[in-house]
Order: sequence, then C-alpha cells, then structure tokens
Amino acid sequence: MGHKDRTKSDTRLGLSTLQDISAIILQSHHLSDTLENIVTLVAERAHSEVCSLYLLEEQDDTLVLRATYGLAAGAVGQVRLKIGEGLTGLAVEQRSILAIEEPQNDPRYRYFAGTGEEKFHSFLAIPLFDRNDPLGVMVIQTLERRTFSADETSTLSTIAFQVASIVVNARLLDTIDKQQDQFELPTLTEVDLSDNTEINQLVSNDGSAVLRGKVAYPGVITGPANLIDEELGFSEIYDEHDVDIEHELSHLDEALRKTRIETLYLEKRVADKLTQADAAIFHTHLMILEDRGFIEKLHEQIEAGHCAPYALKKVIRNYLKAFNKMEDAYLRERAADMEDIGRRLLSNLLGQQSNSLQLHHKGILVARRLLPSDMAIIDHDKISGLIIESDETNSHSVIMAKALGIPALIGVKCAMMLIEPDTQLILDANSGCVFLNPNETILDEYFRLEFDRAQEKERLDQLRDVPALTRDGQRIQLRANIGLLSDIDIARRNGAEGVGLYRTEFPYMARSSFPNREDQYQLYRKVIEGFAGAPVTIRTLDIGGDKVLPYFNHPKEDNPFMGWRSVRVSLDHRDIFQTQIEAILMAGVHGPVRLLFPMISNMEEIRTCQQLVADAMTQLQKEKIDFLSDIPIGAMIEVPAAVRLAPHLASEVDFFSLGTNDLIQYMLAADRSNSLVQSYYDPLHPAVLSSLAYLAKVAREKQIDLCLCGEMATDNSYLYVLIGMGIDQFSLSAPYIPHLKDFLSKVSLADAQQVTAEILQMGSSSEIRARLDVVLKNLQL
Repeated sequence: MGHKDRTKSDTRLGLSTLQDISAIILQSHHLSDTLENIVTLVAERAHSEVCSLYLLEEQDDTLVLRATYGLAAGAVGQVRLKIGEGLTGLAVEQRSILAIEEPQNDPRYRYFAGTGEEKFHSFLAIPLFDRNDPLGVMVIQTLERRTFSADETSTLSTIAFQVASIVVNARLLDTIDKQQDQFELPTLTEVDLSDNTEINQLVSNDGSAVLRGKVAYPGVITGPANLIDEELGFSEIYDEHDVDIEHELSHLDEALRKTRIETLYLEKRVADKLTQADAAIFHTHLMILEDRGFIEKLHEQIEAGHCAPYALKKVIRNYLKAFNKMEDAYLRERAADMEDIGRRLLSNLLGQQSNSLQLHHKGILVARRLLPSDMAIIDHDKISGLIIESDETNSHSVIMAKALGIPALIGVKCAMMLIEPDTQLILDANSGCVFLNPNETILDEYFRLEFDRAQEKERLDQLRDVPALTRDGQRIQLRANIGLLSDIDIARRNGAEGVGLYRTEFPYMARSSFPNREDQYQLYRKVIEGFAGAPVTIRTLDIGGDKVLPYFNHPKEDNPFMGWRSVRVSLDHRDIFQTQIEAILMAGVHGPVRLLFPMISNMEEIRTCQQLVADAMTQLQKEKIDFLSDIPIGAMIEVPAAVRLAPHLASEVDFFSLGTNDLIQYMLAADRSNSLVQSYYDPLHPAVLSSLAYLAKVAREKQIDLCLCGEMATDNSYLYVLIGMGIDQFSLSAPYIPHLKDFLSKVSLADAQQVTAEILQMGSSSEIRARLDVVLKNLQL
C-alpha cells in the first residue's frame, strides 16, 4: 500500500469508524451480532484482512475467540488461550499494545490449526479493559508485512475502548438475565411511621426535625420543598384478566418506539445544556430499550396472559432486585437507570406525559432517587437545592447537580416520609443537615448568618471588576482553578482574570471511556470562549495518586503518589497524550491558551512533551485543521527535583506553574490526606519557604512567568509571605478571589518584603508563625 493510500486509510479509520461504531451500539445490541459487525467494520476500514475479538471468560483467566473477520468461522468459540499464552495472551499479560511483523517467527507465537492464520504476516493486538480489570483483546492481521502508523494505532485504541464499553454493558444485561429468575417479585408494603423508632427520634413535639445526609455539593439554602412523588410509579399497577395479547404486544412495541425517541431527545437536551459526557448515560438507556433479551421477557409476560403495564412491572422489579444483589457498588447504582427506563416506558404505556415534571415555584427538590431523565426534564432555574434519600455518590443525577453547582445532600433517610410539599426547609449542605419546619431560634440564626453573608457578599461583589492591588499599588493577578464547565460562571462572578489551572482530568473522570479529539476540542473551546479573551492555562491529563479513571487499567501501587502518575502515564500512552494535545491546539484558535505539563521532574520529560507538541502540529497540518502554532508551554513545579532544575527548565519553557499542594507533601514526606501525619504538612516549614523563594528568584532572573496554583494562597498569612517573595500571580478556587482582593488592598508590598526577608532567616515554623501572627494582628487582619 502506497503512502497516499495509507493516508487515505488513516483518514477513513479516524473520521468515520467511531461514528459507525456508535451506530452499531444503537442498532445491534445482541452481543454476538454486535461483535461480528464491529470486526467486519474495523477490518474493512483498517484495510486489514483480519480483525478478531477475544474475550476473557468471567471468573477465569481464559481468552476465547468470540468474533472474527478473516479467520475460519469454525474457530469462533474453539480457540482458547490462557493469559500470557501466545502473542494474544501476551498482550493482556503485559497490558500494552503488541505489534509484530512475521509473527510466526516469534518464539511466543502459538499456532491453532484450522484458523487459517498461518498466511498472515503482521500482527497487532490491543488489550481491552473494564476499569482496571482485563476484558479481552482486539487483534488485527494482514497478508502483507505492515507497520501500523501512530495514527492508526491511536484510533484503533480508541475503538478498543468503545468495544470494551459495549462488552461490559452487554455482559451486565446478561448477568441480570441470569440472576433475576432467582428472585420473586417483591411485595410492596406501606411503612408504618408509628413503629419507626428512628423517625420518631428525629421529630420533635412541635413538628420540627433535623435530618442528616452526605454532602454531594456544598452550600446553604432556605426555601420550600418541591417533592417528586413518583406518581408515575408501579405501585398502583395491577394485573388484568382476559387481555387481548396481540393488542398488548402492539401497545408495548409502540411504547418502546416512543421511549426510544424520547431517549434521543433527552440525550440532545442534556448535551446542549451541559456536555456530551453528561448525556452519555442515555446511550446506555437506548441500548437497554433495544436489547433483545429485555424485549423478549416483556413479550413472554404478555403472552402468559398479563397486560403490558403489569408485564413491565414484573420485569423491571426483577431487574432491580438483581441489581440490588450485586456486590459492586457501582453496578448497584446502575439500578437507577433501569428504574428510569421502566418509569418512562410505563408513562408511554399509560398515555401520560413523562416530561411533565413541572415545578410551580423555585425551591428545594426532594426525591427518593433522582433519575437522569428527571434532571434532563426539570427546569434547573427552579432548583435551589437537592435532598435525595438514596446514597448514590456516582449517580448521573448527582454528577449533573455538581455540574450545575446546586447544593445537594444524598443519603438523607426518611426524607420522603417526613417532608410534606411546601415545607419550609433549611438545607445546610456544608454541615450535612436539613432542618424541617425550623423553630424561631434556628430560623433567626440562619437568617442572621444569611444576612451577614449577603452584606459581606455585596461588599465583596463591588471588587469583582476591580484589579487586585496592594496598598502601595503593586498589581497582583488572581486567576481561577477550574475542572467543570459549571466553574466558568462561578469564576467570572468572582472576578477571576482567566484560568490559571484547568484540570482536564475531571471531564475524563465523568465518562465511561476516553473522550475523542473532537469531544475534547468542543469542551476546551467552551471553556476558552467562556472567558472571553482572558488567558486559559490547560493542564494535560493528571491521573494517578488519588485520581483514577474507572475505564483505565492502573496498576496497584504501594505508594501511588510516588509512582506511575501524571505526565509519566501520559508519556507511556502517547497516542492518548497526543490526541489531547491536538485538541488543545485546535481550541487555541478561539482565544489565548497556554499548555501546561504536570509533575515534570527531569529535562527529558519536558523535551519529549515538546516533541509531542511538534508531532501534534504536524498531524493537524496534514489534516488541514486550524490550530494555535505559537502556544506558550509551561512546566508544573510540584516535585523537589523540579525546583532544583528550575534554571535549566526555564530555558525550555515559557512559564512555570507552582503546585504547592503536591510540592509540600513531597518535600516534607507528609501525605496531606493522611490524618496521622497531618501536623507534618506545614506550608510555613522553613524548607518549603526557602524553596519557594528560590523558585521566585529564578523566575525573575530568567524573566518567565511564575503562577502559584494551590490552596496555600487562600490563607492570609501564607499569601502575605508569598507576595513578599515576589510572586504576583495566583490561581485558586474562585470564591476566594474577592476575599484576597480585599486583603491585598490593606497590606503594603514593601512591608511584606521586609517581613519575608526576616522569616526566611528563621529555622522553625513556630517562630515564623508567631512573627506573622503579630504582623497581621497589628494590621487588624
């Protein structure tokens, strides 16, 4: 194949195959059919003679050929290998892509008679994973010797992630199918409040009560209760006799058709209001609505003489029972999706409008479980807070609530039993409390606090558009750390001068697979345009430590914070890394953007990152796609080695970002999340301050920007020392910005420099802290 033909192949594979894979997900949901369609499509688009899928048997370490295009059809189900056996098993064992020319000459090659694979002269294996667990392998083979390009390998890796998602969903449905027949339909009973000791202890004589829950998103709000009373639930559905089976089957099929159309509408609505990642759950809903096993069970119940609504009730309740028996918490929480599907199907069977959840006034929404479609349908402007009985941290409705910035509590027991419509509530999602019908004392206290906060907020709001200046006129730049689209509005309301740190891993964490280049480009573009000309610093993927992706195989490590994380992961997966860099470069045409690489610890890392930027630009030029060609490149200084290398790093990059959260814990060997060593995590430790002062000095001498990104700047005493060192750019949580502007306006840079010079000579944190306490007390701060 010539270069021109190979480029054409890359384009076809990259631009259309992913969309067609998505179409397969929506059109063919029986696992074997879906796998056959995928291998046929991928083989054709990759210009390969073979594409095969091997899946790992559940509860076993055996790989089985489940679908193939190009090998003998009779080999499906017959070819079996252990992990580590043959080249296919080796790819799973090594957890990495394996590409070999003339595979039959490799000593690890394992030949299976009857497959016909002896005539193929190239071999590419890409392992599939479900969260951290191996799932299978996708294998590409060709008749001629062939080296797969980086573009082809990158796109095939993305396809492999999608295939893994399909397999996981299909297996989940199959598991439920096998389990649910073991359970009888549960009996629905009324809850007797008089015998509920826990509730009686919560309610006082005057009818007031305090409920407690887990904070999903912080904030304090007062207002009336809006209840979702589940009037479209199954409790009032009873069986009917002498039904017309053909009529009921036809009625069911029409309801399925309507629900599928409605699901597509909900996906579009959520994607428009939030992001495509938030809307992705409705892909799973559509998959279930078209699952043959699910539909056959409904038909079986109707053919046994039940009416369609009652048949749906039986099937859904058994599915929910099966979900609730699962040990995996993540899978148990997926019961909400099945409940959502059942409720919307029922509403269409009964001829009711499932999108009629209209709130008559703004208030605090109370629900037993908030389903994804509820969050898609309800007017978000009328939701001031959320109280949810179910304890589902990872539910998609909670994720959406966070994206919208709505104060929310989950796991609030007895909420639906105790809270009546329009009940006056105080939702304190900072302390995890809900006050029902609060008495005068509680109301007065919260109203006083609310009044004080409103007064202070009004005063600080006047500083929103005022530049941050010290008392003697030194300009300080205050930018925002963000991770979600909802953070944009919060940052702008608080007067952020752009973004000093955009944590791109949060959109990755909210998805079920790696986002492709177009999805990332659209997301970054929204962020850049949201700040209307103010600079946005985008940090590349920073996973590992305490941040993991459920769909990415991350090895178990004894000390993850000191292990395989951040840029180290990215450089070991350059296809994924370059895809992100390309998306950032593409988004750079929409406003000022800076590209930041995290956890740099040596010169080779930053130079390799720069080469990947050059490669990304070459790729975009080849595709004739516009991009930012002179993007500023920065290194994040968050390990002690980078501090000492600062003079050398400064010759390679355009700016430094100082990550104090990690730097302090690495310098002091004190995990900031470990309560046993919390006292050792000290931003005012002399070694920390001298390192920061050294870095500030290097930045001045090398004339490059230095921006401190971390919580250290949110403390007045720490900030005082930092500006005294000469650091004049900070990026932090946006709500702190007005307070920092207020503080800076009351202090003198000259005085701060003098005090900082003194404390840099001190040998203990206690001395430093005592000196700063005196200074701030004298300033009445």
